[in-house]
Amino acid sequence: MSRIAYVNGRYVAHGEAQIHIEDRGYQFADGIYEVAAIFRGQIIDEDGHLERMKRSLGELRMDMPMPEEPFRLVCRETLRRNRVRDGIIYIQVSRGVSPRDHPFPKDVKPALVMTARAVAWPENADDDKGAEVATVADIRWLRRDVKSISLLPNILAKQEAREKSAYEAWFVDGDGFVTEGSSTNAWIVDDQGRIVTRQLDNNILGGITRATVLKLARENSIEIIERAFTVEEALAAPEAFLTSTTSFIKGIVGIDGAEVGDGKPGPVTRRLRALYLDYCRGSGSNLA
Repeated sequence: MSRIAYVNGRYVAHGEAQIHIEDRGYQFADGIYEVAAIFRGQIIDEDGHLERMKRSLGELRMDMPMPEEPFRLVCRETLRRNRVRDGIIYIQVSRGVSPRDHPFPKDVKPALVMTARAVAWPENADDDKGAEVATVADIRWLRRDVKSISLLPNILAKQEAREKSAYEAWFVDGDGFVTEGSSTNAWIVDDQGRIVTRQLDNNILGGITRATVLKLARENSIEIIERAFTVEEALAAPEAFLTSTTSFIKGIVGIDGAEVGDGKPGPVTRRLRALYLDYCRGSGSNLA
């Protein structure tokens, strides 16, 4: 079956989807995006993704492209037309189309694009063998809390990680503290079994999976510390892991070629991964 995209009010064949050459997303990266996981026919954390999308739009002084309920219906129709029951939906909103000029144009309607594709998600928490990360200097702008489509530093960081045979890059600020991954949030587990992740501020994106993991940890009496940690702390920690919509929870077994813990995902990471997979199986917004 050919894939179908939603583009500004029309469902079109993915290979024929087009945007205007003067779309401000294309010319200025003047827009935001969201990615949500679809697990067994459910949009995982749909409300959280929608709220973050509205927040990012508000920070850029942009309106929702349509009212909330029709927007949810378009999401479901995009998934239905692509027959996705396990996968992702990608949503992008730009400020719209206008002659190229830096200031905000007047009376321009936001442009909306959605695509969906199938992904085979993990079913067993023990399937995670862990991954390596490479550290890179954090050269990004100072509003990382906005889910902007301007991702060039993230792309360069991810490419550098892959060239070092690492799964992910961890950004490190000028003081030696880990901010986040190029497309993930960063965590360690201390020697008391507490999970540590950077506090929310303008330096990191508030991950939706991050928020769910924090909720699950609290519900299961796992202590949480929200603060910045250094690369040295991460290397000395018994466990480290990352979270994101598309990685779920993945153990970190090496940083810059040095082993973390015993070189395998640790017990706290495995427990959280099992709790998250159970959450995905039993929650979300059913598409039926």
